[in-house]
Amino acid sequence: MTRSDLVNLLAARFGQLTHRDAEFAVKTMLDTMTEALGRGHRIEIRGFGSFAVNRRPPRMGRNPRSGEPVVIPEKLVPHFKPGKALREAVDRTAASAMPTPAAAVVAPPASASGDKA
Repeated sequence: MTRSDLVNLLAARFGQLTHRDAEFAVKTMLDTMTEALGRGHRIEIRGFGSFAVNRRPPRMGRNPRSGEPVVIPEKLVPHFKPGKALREAVDRTAASAMPTPAAAVVAPPASASGDKA
């Protein structure tokens, strides 16, 4: 699902929202979440999951072309941990969408006489 898909779904589901209002709501929510994570805050949405900022310490890497050691600086990266309700909903949906395993196909027994045809 893309951002525009989400905007279209919101506008369709809530008739009182215009497409522009739905777009503004999605943009505001995502901008607010981005700003909060940028300040190092944790975001928790009950039943959905939590967003946090993880620190990746500095480390030594290698330039793949020359093989020279390169210092890779510290990074702060966003991390999402799904909540229990989301994990269960995805698992339930995925399990119901999976095709049932086909019956095992059994090869016919080899000829007892050893004929090779």
